[in-house]
Amino acid sequence: MSQENLGSTNAAQIAIVVRDIEEACRRWSDVLGQPIPNVIVTSPGNEVEMTYQGAPSNAQAKLAFFNLGQVQLELIEPMGGESTWQEALDRSGESVHHLAFWVEGMQKSVDFLRERGIPLIQRGDMGEGQYAYFDGEDRLGVTLELLERKRDSRAVP
Repeated sequence: MSQENLGSTNAAQIAIVVRDIEEACRRWSDVLGQPIPNVIVTSPGNEVEMTYQGAPSNAQAKLAFFNLGQVQLELIEPMGGESTWQEALDRSGESVHHLAFWVEGMQKSVDFLRERGIPLIQRGDMGEGQYAYFDGEDRLGVTLELLERKRDSRAVP
């Protein structure tokens, strides 16, 4: 028997894919009245056990975060390699990419979403934790991301 919900209602992020993260940071900083955040570069996908559509991916991205109380605004600039970030940018241009939630016991949430026709499309390690993206476009109108601070095992589709 699966769990009865996603595993969390603790929204963590709203993310937007962008073509030029430095320019996007300036635009958002101006609107939000917040300092321009530092831009970080993710580790290559092969260093964080990244998969995209079930296959290893060496994609990277530039990331920047604005803290907006409970929720972060995350800006993502893809840096090459196959990824959900690049796919979204190619398909829709600069646009909302995902809504993220913190969970514990990632695999239960993966199974819950799969049972509802929302498959895992990309995952990777982040320190002791992991992230996973789910194709919620048809059912929810947006990709979902689940974040886990400490992983027991890597999420599998």
